[in-house]
Amino acid sequence: EVQMAESGGGLVQPGGSLRLSCAASAFTFSSYGMNWVRQAPGKGLEGPLCITSSYFSPYYADSVKGRFTISRDNAKNTVYLQMNSLKPEDTAVYYCARVPYYPSNFDSDYWGQGTQVTVSS
Repeated sequence: EVQMAESGGGLVQPGGSLRLSCAASAFTFSSYGMNWVRQAPGKGLEGPLCITSSYFSPYYADSVKGRFTISRDNAKNTVYLQMNSLKPEDTAVYYCARVPYYPSNFDSDYWGQGTQVTVSS
């Protein structure tokens, strides 16, 4: 069964940084695009925020470009999200997801359970 487990969320002050991790299992990780999406309180799902692929250049949404960096370690079946210069509006539950047809299609087919990120002083 395809599974993804996010970790690394928490409380951080505005301007601070966090690194999220997402450990994947039960599929050939290196063959798939992986993304991060988020859901702020009371709002719908926003994303993809960014997508990483073993074969193509990464994608970044304008809302995170220059502040967030997505990376992956295929040996560890893990995707990361380095978040810098965090703002209160970045407060959300962050999910990683599998993107089977990147770059021709940005849709995801499996998601993790999410990790909470709260940006507040």
